Amino acid sequence: MIKIKDLTVKNFMSVGNQTQAVDFNKAKLTLVLGENLDQGGDDSGSRNGTGKTTIINALSYAMYGKALTNIRANNLINKTNSKGMVVSLDFEKGGNQYRLERGRSPTFFKFYINNEEQAEDESQGDSRKTQEYLNDLLGMSHDMFKHIVALNTYSEPFLAMRQNDQRAIIEQLLGITILSEKAENLKEQLKQTKESITQETLKIEAIQSANSKIETTIVSLQSNQKAWLSKRTTDTVKLRGAIDELEHLDIEKELELHEKLSNWTELNTAITALNKEKSTLDSALLRANKSVDKAQKDITDLDDATCYTCGQELHADKKAEIAGRKNKELADATAYQTEVSDKLNEVVKALHEIGDINGKPNTYYETAKEAYEHRQNVDSLTTAWESKKDEQDPYQAQIDELNNSAIQEINWGAVNDLTSYKEHQDFLLKLLTNKDSFIRKKIIEQNLAYLNNRLTYYLDKLGLPHQVVFQNDLNVEITQLGQDLDFDNLSRGERNRLILGLSFAFRDVWESLYENINLLFIDELIDSGMDTAGVEGALSVLKKIAREREKNIFLISHKDELVGRVNTILKVIKENGFTSYENDLEVVE
Repeated sequence: MIKIKDLTVKNFMSVGNQTQAVDFNKAKLTLVLGENLDQGGDDSGSRNGTGKTTIINALSYAMYGKALTNIRANNLINKTNSKGMVVSLDFEKGGNQYRLERGRSPTFFKFYINNEEQAEDESQGDSRKTQEYLNDLLGMSHDMFKHIVALNTYSEPFLAMRQNDQRAIIEQLLGITILSEKAENLKEQLKQTKESITQETLKIEAIQSANSKIETTIVSLQSNQKAWLSKRTTDTVKLRGAIDELEHLDIEKELELHEKLSNWTELNTAITALNKEKSTLDSALLRANKSVDKAQKDITDLDDATCYTCGQELHADKKAEIAGRKNKELADATAYQTEVSDKLNEVVKALHEIGDINGKPNTYYETAKEAYEHRQNVDSLTTAWESKKDEQDPYQAQIDELNNSAIQEINWGAVNDLTSYKEHQDFLLKLLTNKDSFIRKKIIEQNLAYLNNRLTYYLDKLGLPHQVVFQNDLNVEITQLGQDLDFDNLSRGERNRLILGLSFAFRDVWESLYENINLLFIDELIDSGMDTAGVEGALSVLKKIAREREKNIFLISHKDELVGRVNTILKVIKENGFTSYENDLEVVE
């Protein structure tokens, strides 16, 4: 239940610098009468311009930040003082105490919950978010407030409104607006769900991309691993083969062969050199023999020698000369022949002494040094073979690490759950927004029946002979004696009866669906065109509501005859241009 408790105003419209307060705590019917002392007071019959409607405007301003009628905020400030306008309102809901304080010149808006001020308003009294929170807390729009709390002759009657505006009010009243609000909330949730699906999908796609790159790396590592393993196997086989081959070699015999090879090489070198020398000496001996033979022949032929020019026998002197020369040549040739022959004999003797050296010994190693290093080679090869055989695979650990840690598991569970949730939200959204939805139809049917029932009841109590019924399409049908009528076909008194009946019925539906509210204002609606029967009917309904449902009802009227028909009277006095409240209200300094 919303219980509006106290209202205070200062420098608001006709209220001046002296704070005025109105107590809404009591359940009663209060008549609000005006007395304008600036225009002669009661003796002159002047009740206008006293500031009776100021109470409703202040209440509207406190709750919604705007007046009941179309008055700019700055024009709500008292024109005489032109500053320091303050309106405060205390109310209770759900066991919590709330207080609203609004002001202009300077502008401020303060909101208290259980005497604790909420966060300061960044926009100096014009906080949209705070007002939205307050609207949700109050549970009604400003338009609905004008139809069920503050009934005023200046407010456009429901049935005079355009059809779309009527539908907006009736949908809010019947709970259809709540469905629309829930639909808006659901749309936002649906948007968030779609964003979550997109984010989760992007995450999975990122994981898939990362996994793909990692898998490519793994394939590359596996290829390198395969090549490495193949090379290790090949190298191990080669080393093992080399070891086996070396281990089958008789190294002592190899060393002996190298020694024989060394001897053979030495003798072979000597033989080669002797044979070369022998060949040279053979040639030299052959030439030496020829020189000796020639010299001997020349000596022999000297006896018969003649001059080669004239052909005559040579003189004895000449022969002696030639003979001496030839003998010397023979001696030289013979000496050379003997020398060459002796050397040749020495060479032949040397070759004979060397004898047959047989074939060249075959060795495994090319050099004796390599043979001597054989054992060291075997040890080195064995070490290399064991090292190669036991060499750790450098790729397997990387592959295992990538497979076990780097590759992330792809889990579509969250996306599937969100997708299922989105489908559920889509279905709910259709139920909330589709005009043919059974939920909307059911709500309208149930609540329309109650609305029409309460409307018929109040119109009967108010003495309106017409039948007024809300149809399933939310249009209103007005009939009398079988004839269809429009709202403007009714007289002023009939319209006022219908306006009151509609407001009372609206309030009953509202309170049955949402929140009870303890306050009701009727501003001059029974003054305009209402006959005595209509006034009596309205008073009867208002008294019953105040008594049985514990409502605090303020009836603003110019009818003095109502003074004796109400519980209390609130007199609104206008004096020296300022409004004050007396009797049922206490003046606050």
